[in-house]
Amino acid sequence: MRPIVVTEFISLDGIVDSPGGGEHPHAGWTFKDVDFDAAAYEIKGRETVAATALLIGRQSYDEFAPVWPSMEEFASYNAMPKYVVSSTLQDPEWNNTSVLRSLDEVAELKQTEGGEIHVHGSPTLAQGLAAAGLVDRYHLLVFPLLLGGGKRLFAEGDKTRLALTEHAAYSNGITLQVYDVVR
Repeated sequence: MRPIVVTEFISLDGIVDSPGGGEHPHAGWTFKDVDFDAAAYEIKGRETVAATALLIGRQSYDEFAPVWPSMEEFASYNAMPKYVVSSTLQDPEWNNTSVLRSLDEVAELKQTEGGEIHVHGSPTLAQGLAAAGLVDRYHLLVFPLLLGGGKRLFAEGDKTRLALTEHAAYSNGITLQVYDVVR
């Protein structure tokens, strides 16, 4: 069985909306509102090595597919299998991308042999995966910001027990928090 890891840039008030750009009123908050500290992003390098597949929702696909293929730092993601959960996407153009039509198909993918499946962005998908009991771990880079609104990682009313497995604090106020889901 393959573990599903949800990895997010998240504000202190739980917002994951538009961290690098987009339509949120504070879009790009990870880069313009907090000083850069390379050590805080070390987990991203580890994730790139550990991931064997990328799982994203349709909106994240639409945002990532035109940009990530040309970014050298995402070369391994571009080469690995990618799965988009969508009821409408036809013929994805991003190299090595397949479309899954339901969370049931994600559950089937999870049962296959292979390594970690990473979910980037995709808060609606992440909420659905959590509700279906499909998430095994969360990698959270928590930014010392309150954004006041936007898409949240965790849905209203969700209750999930987590075990902290890694924690680090950085000079710019970002904290790394890695949690395993307790079943």
